[in-house]
Amino acid sequence: MFGLFSKDKKESLDKGLEKSKESFFGKLGKALVGKSTIDDEVLDNLEEVLVSSDVGVDTTLKIIERIQQRVARDKYLGAQELDRILKEEIALLLSENQTKDVVDFETPVGKKPYVLMVVGVNGVGKTTTIGKLSSQFTKNGKKVLLGAADTFRAAAVDQLKIWGDRVGVPVISKGMNTDPSAVAFDAVKAGVEQGVDVIIIDTAGRLHTKINLMSELSKIKRVMEKVIPDAPHDVLLVLDGSTGQNALIQAREFTKATDVTCLAITKLDGTAKGGVVIGISDEFKIPVKYIGVGEKMEDLQVFNKTEFVDSLFKKNEGR
Repeated sequence: MFGLFSKDKKESLDKGLEKSKESFFGKLGKALVGKSTIDDEVLDNLEEVLVSSDVGVDTTLKIIERIQQRVARDKYLGAQELDRILKEEIALLLSENQTKDVVDFETPVGKKPYVLMVVGVNGVGKTTTIGKLSSQFTKNGKKVLLGAADTFRAAAVDQLKIWGDRVGVPVISKGMNTDPSAVAFDAVKAGVEQGVDVIIIDTAGRLHTKINLMSELSKIKRVMEKVIPDAPHDVLLVLDGSTGQNALIQAREFTKATDVTCLAITKLDGTAKGGVVIGISDEFKIPVKYIGVGEKMEDLQVFNKTEFVDSLFKKNEGR
């Protein structure tokens, strides 16, 4: 049933999306009370459900329009089939916006070391995500090295070192208030010399009071390119799923500041705002690569759109 997506991962995903499911289907159930056909009122109610589930206005309107087209095409669709239609349309939307599903912590072929630059504001779970990523890559047989280039925040360097010790991964650091690009340069150079598979560079999330974010990230990229011409191979933006629409706003700011190539959406287990994954994926056309669905190391999962939609709708099936 799960292919390479293990039973444990599936259970973790189901549990992590529980609050989103309960909230979503509770609202959907109320929207359909006493309705036998998908009429304008049902669609208006569905629109409200999707927007209040943090799917986002533009994405919601797109989904509603697609459902309207299906209802017009097939006159016999009843309200009881809305769950199935909605699931199909959301799955289709994610398919259009995502790269292929992957089921493990892979690195691109021919990229050794694979350099990943991580961006995101403070408090979204950036350092924790880096720690868990390091653990997952290590479990997958990869040799990992970290660069502590978030040098403006007192706790950031120390937190990264703690994660490094915890998962048995070396951390290149120059301490606080040092030049982030110098840290990144040393980390990439050390990674090449040590023959590591993965180099993860942590960066500062709030620089507008000291140094412009865009120029700082550009500088970090330039110095890394001196060692590896096409580094970084990916820029991962970490977003806190529990902040809902605020995560969308952060994504807009960071995609303006740098070339974000993939996303990690954290803290989905503590919120009913899981719909934000759909909205962010649709608006930015940037692959959601990882999602956080719990506290444990293995609760940082590679995003699998098929399993995500299945888990989001699972509770409602067979009703």
